[in-house]
Amino acid sequence: MTLPTPAKAEPFDLLAAWLADARKTELNDPNAMTLATVGPDGEPDARIVLLKGQDDRGLVFYTNYQSRKGEDLAADPRAALVFHWKTLQRQVRVRGTVEKVTPEEADAYFAGRPRLSKIGAWASDQSRPLANRSVLETRLAEAEARFPTDDVARPPHWSGYRVLPDRFEFWRDMPYRLHDRLIYTRATPQDDWMTERLFP
Repeated sequence: MTLPTPAKAEPFDLLAAWLADARKTELNDPNAMTLATVGPDGEPDARIVLLKGQDDRGLVFYTNYQSRKGEDLAADPRAALVFHWKTLQRQVRVRGTVEKVTPEEADAYFAGRPRLSKIGAWASDQSRPLANRSVLETRLAEAEARFPTDDVARPPHWSGYRVLPDRFEFWRDMPYRLHDRLIYTRATPQDDWMTERLFP
């Protein structure tokens, strides 16, 4: 079965449907996506993050703004994402600009995290050199003493980003490597999506 070209192109709806399928088949983190950025030094980098929100504005993930990815996005607010679900034989590639989520959005998400994850956001200088594990454990204990209940404030350096897509590619595995590829593009968020197919 090939990918249909809908009468009204809505890639966010198709992504939501594929994510729903992935939740039924993927054992771990069906919302995992590769995030690619370019740093201040001009070098590319990539890592796995988790999709934590999706609507018709964009795709949201959370992190430490002082991390390597945070520094990259401060220098160049563009990113690429890749979802790959091996069991479904599907892949989605996304490209777009990036903006910070509002403090209210970040507070609401942070409040729902497990307590130790909240504590860890205070204890970890993400992406910075760590002399040994005991340093992190000491800082974790200090943060636990500072916040003895589940009411842990969100650190000012911890928040989220929203990727505002201008391009999606939906890929499905097909026999004999004659894969199905459907592209959605738009110049601005106000524009309608345009679709086209690509050769495998």
